[in-house]
Amino acid sequence: MTDRKPTGLSFETWVEQQIRQAQERGAFTGLPGAGEPLRIDPEQTAYDWALAKARREGVETADMLPPGLRLRRERDELPGRAARLTREDAVRAMAEDYNARVEAFWRRPQESRWAPVPGLADVEALVEGWRRDRPPPAPEPEPLPQPPRRRWWRRGG
Repeated sequence: MTDRKPTGLSFETWVEQQIRQAQERGAFTGLPGAGEPLRIDPEQTAYDWALAKARREGVETADMLPPGLRLRRERDELPGRAARLTREDAVRAMAEDYNARVEAFWRRPQESRWAPVPGLADVEALVEGWRRDRPPPAPEPEPLPQPPRRRWWRRGG
C-alpha cells in the first residue's frame, strides 16, 4: 500500500494511477493462476465460501459465531468435554466456569434484541452424567502372597 490519497484528486483517478504504476513495475507479471478462469462453483453460497475459506486458513468455525451462539454451542459440547476429564472436581469446575461466562454475557449490553441468549449448564446433571458414563473402577488386584523370608543365619549352604 502506498501513501494516502492526495487531496484534490478523485479516488477513482488515484486508484487507476496506483494500478498503472504497479503494472509499470511488473507487480502483476508471473502471478500464479494468471490467465486462468476463476474457479467458482455455481452451487456454492457465500456462507459455503466463508466456511471453506476459514477451514483453508485454519480458523475454527466456532470462532466465527456471535457470542451468544458460541456459548450455546459450548454448552452443547460440555458433556463431550466432561467425558475426557478424569476427576469430578474438574468436571464441576468446567461447568461452573461456563456458567460464570454466561452470567457475564447476560450483564453485557447486547448488539441486538434478537441476539441469542444462552442458558446456564446444569452442573449436577453434568456431573451425574459423567459419573454414569465412567467405566466402573477396576478392582484392585489382590497382592500375591510373599514367600516367607529366610534369615541369613538360617540359610543352608
